[in-house]
Amino acid sequence: LYLQDNPSLVIEIRGHTDDVGSEVDNLALSMDRAFEVRGYLERQGVPGKRISAQGFGESKPVGSIDSGSGRAKNRLTVFVVKRM
Repeated sequence: LYLQDNPSLVIEIRGHTDDVGSEVDNLALSMDRAFEVRGYLERQGVPGKRISAQGFGESKPVGSIDSGSGRAKNRLTVFVVKRM
């Protein structure tokens, strides 16, 4: 795993959703996505102290939400890799 081979890197995991459904449900879904990825990385041996996870729900769309394909692009998890 790249993160295991590069211990000076930390990762921020950002969960996002589209705007379908309630804002509260979307926030919970985005948090679940981010923390599921965090758990996976920890199970692969990446120390939890190097991983942060946050859900944004529909509050920070990464693309247009004006169409079905645009909303689909917002159902994702984004990784931000930084050096310690």
